[in-house]
Amino acid sequence: MMTIFTSWVDKIVWGDMLKPYGLPGRIVTGVLRNAYAVIRDIVSGQLTLRAMSLVYTTLLSIVPLIAVSFSALKGFGYHKVFEPYLFDFFNPLGEKGAEIAAQIMTLVNNVNGSVLGGIGLAFFIYTAISMVQKIEESFNYVWYVSKPRSFAKRFVEYSAVLIIGSLAAGIAIKALASFLSQDIVVSMQDNTVLAPMVSLTNTLTPYFIVIGIFTFLYTFMPNTNVKIRSALVGGIAGGILWSSTSKIFAAVLAHSTGRQAIYASFAIAIATLIWVYLNWLILLIGSQIAFYFQNPAYLRIGRREPRLSNEMRERVALNIMYLVGKEFRNPVLGVDLRSLSRTLRIPSITLAPIATGLEAHGLITTNEKEMILPGREMARITLKDILAVVREHGETGSHHQPKWDSAIDVLGQNLDDAVASTLADQTLIDLLNQADPDAK
Repeated sequence: MMTIFTSWVDKIVWGDMLKPYGLPGRIVTGVLRNAYAVIRDIVSGQLTLRAMSLVYTTLLSIVPLIAVSFSALKGFGYHKVFEPYLFDFFNPLGEKGAEIAAQIMTLVNNVNGSVLGGIGLAFFIYTAISMVQKIEESFNYVWYVSKPRSFAKRFVEYSAVLIIGSLAAGIAIKALASFLSQDIVVSMQDNTVLAPMVSLTNTLTPYFIVIGIFTFLYTFMPNTNVKIRSALVGGIAGGILWSSTSKIFAAVLAHSTGRQAIYASFAIAIATLIWVYLNWLILLIGSQIAFYFQNPAYLRIGRREPRLSNEMRERVALNIMYLVGKEFRNPVLGVDLRSLSRTLRIPSITLAPIATGLEAHGLITTNEKEMILPGREMARITLKDILAVVREHGETGSHHQPKWDSAIDVLGQNLDDAVASTLADQTLIDLLNQADPDAK
C-alpha cells in the first residue's frame, strides 16, 4: 500500500499530470515540488540540527549582537525605533515575552565601553561576529558552499552588516514612522474611504520589514552568488511562514494551561527556547526555498549522493575538460562549478566529485576566484588521462585480488584495448581543434 501511495505522489509531484492545466497547473506543480523538497530536508534532520545549534549560539550572543548593533544607532538617536520590533519578536510568549525583551534591553543599555575596557569590548565584538559566522555556515550548508569567507573579508563584511546595516534599517524605519505622522496621512486616516487602506498598510508594514530582512540575509549571508529574485522568493515565503507561525504559537501558548503546572518557573524558559528554535528553522527553510528556486535541478535529488553510470561519468569528465579547455583558449567569463552545472544541466553536487578527481590528478586547477583552469599544458593532457580518472582511479580494492574467470579477463582486456585504440594518443588540444578547426 505504501509503495502504491509513493508511486502516486511521484506521479503528481514529479510527473506531468498537471501539465494539461496550463499556467495554474505549472504553478501548483512548482509549489508541490518545493514543499516536497523542503519537507524531505526537514525530515532528514540537518536543518533541525542547525537550527538547534543556532539556538545555543543565540543564548550566548544575543546581548553582544544587539549591543554592537545598537551602539551605532545610539549615536544617531535611532536605537529607540528598534525596541518595539524586539518586543514584537517575543510577543508570542505573552506577558513573559515582554519581560524577556525588557531584560535584554536593560542588559544592552548597561553595556558601556569604558566599563568593559578594551579587552572586554573586543570580546563583545568577537562574540557578535561569531554568531554572524555561525549563521553564514548554516546558509552555506543550504547553498552547498564548502568554502567560507576569508577572515579579513568576514570581519569587514560582518561589521558592515552589524553597524551600517543596522543604521540603514533604523533610518528607513524612522523615515517610515515620520511619513505616517504627516498631516496628509493623518487626514487619510480620518477619511472613510481611505482609512481602511491606511490601516491595511500599517498592518502589513511589519510583514514587509520581516520580508525585507529575510531577503537581505538570503542575498548577503551565503558565500555565493544569490540572485535577488531568488532571495525575494525565499524572503516572502519565510516572512509569511514566520508571521503565521507566531500567531499559531501565541494561540497554542495561551491555551496551554497545563504547561505552567508541569514546568512551573521553567515554563517560560522552555517556551522561549522553542520559539527561538522555530524562528531559526523558519529562516533556514526560507533560505532552502530560495536555493531551490535558483537551482531547480536539486529539487528531486536533494542531498542524496549522486549515482552515475560509468558511461555518464566518462562523458562528464570529458565535457568538463572540454569546456575548461575551450574557455582557457578563448577567455570570456571564466568557468567554475556553477557555470559548468548550468551548461551541462547537471547539479554541481553531481559534478563536484569528478572535478575533485580531475584536480587531484593534476588535470585541472582552481585559482583564488574559484575559476577552473587546465592543470598543465593542454597538449600534454591525453584523453586517456581524463578517462583514467573515472575508469581506473578511486578504486579502494579489497583484501585480496579478485580472481576473474579467464573468459571475463580476456573480454575485459579486449574492452580496454578497444578504448585505448579509439583514443590513441589524442590530447585535449586535439579534441578542441576537431570541434573548432578555425581556432587553431
